Amino acid sequence: MDRASLDRIDQGILAELTRNARVSHAELAAKVMLSRNAVRQRIDRMERQGYIQGYTVVTGAPGHGTVSAFLMVYRKDRVRGSDVIAVLQSIPEVVLCDVVSGDFDLLVRVEARSLERIREIWEQIAATPGVTDTVTAMTLSNYIRRDAAAKPAQPGNALDQAPLPVISPGA
Repeated sequence: MDRASLDRIDQGILAELTRNARVSHAELAAKVMLSRNAVRQRIDRMERQGYIQGYTVVTGAPGHGTVSAFLMVYRKDRVRGSDVIAVLQSIPEVVLCDVVSGDFDLLVRVEARSLERIREIWEQIAATPGVTDTVTAMTLSNYIRRDAAAKPAQPGNALDQAPLPVISPGA
């Protein structure tokens, strides 16, 4: 799903919702010069099409009072390890879970209110049937944190979504 396939008005609505998800339909309508009903219909359509995948509440200042860690998870069976992923999906503090290449199988980001909660989550994941080992890296500082809403995430191969480089003859 490429934002370039949306028209200028849809892109404007998405940009405004990315800046302020609480903006009213009336305010959006004024900004894109449509009726409130037309804006609502466009938002509904973009939700159905997956351009808008949800609305999130982030409490407090970014990173304030939050402890985060990355857990590298090793599974017994890389192919049939869906039970491990189901457990991860049930933990609300798991904010990211990617299947990765290399030595370990899953890269999991956990954001919690305390170090104690991170430890509890680590224990739960380590005790999950199918997990053979974990390695944990605590986040010390965060320099770049982009809003995922700016680029709608798509399941599957990220390489399929990347623009292809243009190669000039003779280069």
